[in-house]
Amino acid sequence: MSNTIPGTGSIARARSLLTPSARSDVPPFMVMDVMAAAARIEAAGGHVIHMEVGQPAAPAPQVAIEAAQAALVQRRIEYTSALGTPSLRARIARHYRDVYGCAVDPERIVVTTGSSGAFILAFLALFEPGDRVAVTVPGYPPYRHILKALGCEPVLIETHADTRHALTGEALLEAHRKTPLKGVLVASPANPTGTMMSKEALTGLMQAADGAGIRFISDEIYHGLDYAFPAVTAAALSDDALVINSFSKYFGMTGWRVGWMVVPKPLVRPIERLQQNMSISVPTLSQIAAEAAFEGRAEMEAIKHGYQDNRAILAAGLPQAGLTDFLPADGAFYLYSDVSKFTSDSFDFAKQMLEQTHVAATPGNDFDPIHGRSYVRFSYAQSAADMHEAVARIGKWLGQGGPK
Repeated sequence: MSNTIPGTGSIARARSLLTPSARSDVPPFMVMDVMAAAARIEAAGGHVIHMEVGQPAAPAPQVAIEAAQAALVQRRIEYTSALGTPSLRARIARHYRDVYGCAVDPERIVVTTGSSGAFILAFLALFEPGDRVAVTVPGYPPYRHILKALGCEPVLIETHADTRHALTGEALLEAHRKTPLKGVLVASPANPTGTMMSKEALTGLMQAADGAGIRFISDEIYHGLDYAFPAVTAAALSDDALVINSFSKYFGMTGWRVGWMVVPKPLVRPIERLQQNMSISVPTLSQIAAEAAFEGRAEMEAIKHGYQDNRAILAAGLPQAGLTDFLPADGAFYLYSDVSKFTSDSFDFAKQMLEQTHVAATPGNDFDPIHGRSYVRFSYAQSAADMHEAVARIGKWLGQGGPK
């Protein structure tokens, strides 16, 4: 039998046509792999305590759900403007006035498919292939992975305890002097650390970036989940910063996939053109629900208080369980714990902990390719009962010797 495909040549040649592009060769988002392993345990009848994923246990605010239900009955769900519905953009602008005392023109608001869609649009609008963009470690892994897939070079800058794991202007300019940077991205509250930047720290960093001609992106998706002090938006400090936010965390709408950006005026039209071509528009039903969600603040604040209680349970319980060293959890719903006294491989630590205690957490390798092997991230977005049970299981496990 012939080993050829008509019109294509050999089997080997045909297979070569299916070789993935180099830009697709990005690392997996490890937390998704942990979720899959936890699901297998649950499918076999095990009870897993989910501390691996940054997903609120509570559903979307009731007003958001009701608005979506009404829309399904009363109206046609069709395309919207690529920038988002005018009413949602206006409501987001009002949010900046109400919460931050900051005037933002609704014309500068772009509704996006979650913060993930916002990162792609922002990077495409701001950077060329080969541009170097600074991100902190530890930090959210898709920053690096998306930049790499788009042909940019992520530049990792370590943060340290003496600055409460916040990037400083001095550290940014030091990296810029070595090889020029085109951009920098920071998050406050941060993932995985939960640490926050003060107004003074954020202002100093933005001034350093501006003076060096480095474009500034502020990831603010955990705003609203601030416990140590109120979060500061970069939108109040400069019209030239690009701000990214989302309805996923404080608003509890992860699966609705809707977020937003506040962009400098010169970028509005370029980003609009990109969104027109890449997704046409953000799902209409999600936009309707998101606009209504702003009226569910009492419900969301109650959930936030639950996170604060969970934070206190872990801060008191994990040291008793044996995990005594973790970063200040100023905001978000994460605690980033040093596990180096038990292991030199946090991936193996998390794997064994899941298998032996049915507590799922995310290894630090995901967030920090430099020192992540010494850390594990715990999410405390579930119930207080789950937090107490997790502490008990971990304490029993570590008391019996922990990972082998």
